[in-house]
Amino acid sequence: MSMIKTVGLLGATSHVGLALLRVLQGSDYQAIAFSRQITKSPMPLPAEIAAIPVGDSVRWSSIESLPTIVSQQAIAYWISLAPIWVLLDYLDQIQKSGAQRIVVLSSTSRFTKQDSSTASDKLLALRFIDAEAKLQAWAEEHGIQFVILRPTLIYGLGKDKNICEIARLIRRFRFFPLLGEGNGLRQPVHCHDVAQACASALVANASANKSYNLSGDEVLSYKNMVTRVFEAMKFKPRFFKVPMFILQASILLIRLIPRYRSWSFAMIQRMNKDMIFDHQDAERDLGFKPRKFILHADDLP
Repeated sequence: MSMIKTVGLLGATSHVGLALLRVLQGSDYQAIAFSRQITKSPMPLPAEIAAIPVGDSVRWSSIESLPTIVSQQAIAYWISLAPIWVLLDYLDQIQKSGAQRIVVLSSTSRFTKQDSSTASDKLLALRFIDAEAKLQAWAEEHGIQFVILRPTLIYGLGKDKNICEIARLIRRFRFFPLLGEGNGLRQPVHCHDVAQACASALVANASANKSYNLSGDEVLSYKNMVTRVFEAMKFKPRFFKVPMFILQASILLIRLIPRYRSWSFAMIQRMNKDMIFDHQDAERDLGFKPRKFILHADDLP
């Protein structure tokens, strides 16, 4: 009989987190999921969390209770799905838990946004690079194995900020604005496949102290990717090629809406930039087998 192992989980309410909780069901792991959405007081769980069908494989705790919990029990395995620079704030507590291995989600944005025309994009790339370096230095100092996973464009469960935003624009306007031909190549990766890679990285001996890119099984142009969203929503694909100066003005206007405050013209320019990554290393060491880009109803908002 396998012995149940405890894994500490940060960022469990993200779309990858929700997928990971399902992956962990029936496994040899019991997760302690730390969340800011849970308070120390014995209040009912937030509705979004309470609705997750995870059975007895997950115990929810407030992030404020992390020091108390690690002082009471050892947690040898950790997975962090929170922004990697947020994880840095908790490394001391994770070290005190007796951690042996930590799997951390980063992003291929550390590569794709380094040469962006927008200062905020360049800053984001630097944050990923700096946080990865600090994580590695900390792990080496304390003799803790680390695995860094860098997904491409993540989608799934109707909670992502990529495909779902495209779907919302299509639903509202029944067309999609395009700069140029929209021929930049993409490899969307489903959150469940990312979650499976996280679970595999906990136990794969060959993955210790390594970094992996996680990309989808299918390479398609940005325009073709959006076409798949149209088709999944049962709409006829309709594109409107917009001149650059109009798109620049439109971005300034749409940023007045709180939901789109982080949008930039660089996001539009990337429609024509290739953003593809080889995942053969993850396939070899983690058994990573991503799906093709096929959208189902629960992948849409």
